[in-house]
Amino acid sequence: MIIVAIIAGLVLIFGIGIYNSLISKKNQVTNAFSAIDVMVKKRFDLIPNLVEVVKQYTQYEGDTLTKITELRGKAMGSNVTEGDKLAIDQQLGAAVKGLMVSVENYPDLKANTNFLNLQSTWTESEEQIAAARRNYNASVTTYNNAVMMFPGNMFAGMLGYQPMQVLAATEEERKNISAKELFNS
Repeated sequence: MIIVAIIAGLVLIFGIGIYNSLISKKNQVTNAFSAIDVMVKKRFDLIPNLVEVVKQYTQYEGDTLTKITELRGKAMGSNVTEGDKLAIDQQLGAAVKGLMVSVENYPDLKANTNFLNLQSTWTESEEQIAAARRNYNASVTTYNNAVMMFPGNMFAGMLGYQPMQVLAATEEERKNISAKELFNS
């Protein structure tokens, strides 16, 4: 009887440890996604400044500036899911990269102090977003390992925990950048 009680106690303690570990790992994933969200919001806050500086120097194709502004508006909406935010973020990143390449045609703009400061801040923001994405993927991998490996998978299954998707680069982001094409366009 005592042996059964000791084994039951050890199983209970072991189960509590696994449960707490799963909760901790899930919270790390949530925290890592929040860090991405904060960095992306910082990017969204930079966009109006970027658009305004570019507008001051050129009558650039209005479609690109309109698209950037619309995407920012969508992302800042209150009913946007995490997946939608990530998709909008990827579209926005591509549009702004296109804008930055087009800016190369305007030497006065490239030399403008405000634009240089904004470009530097933008670059820093992109680096922070990349670091936050790496942290998120590391947290998701740790969580997925806990959810999928024995004995955590038994408890995860009972609690309804499912593996999560890591963030991956889109096909467009995987393409090589051709300096020749950039300079010829």
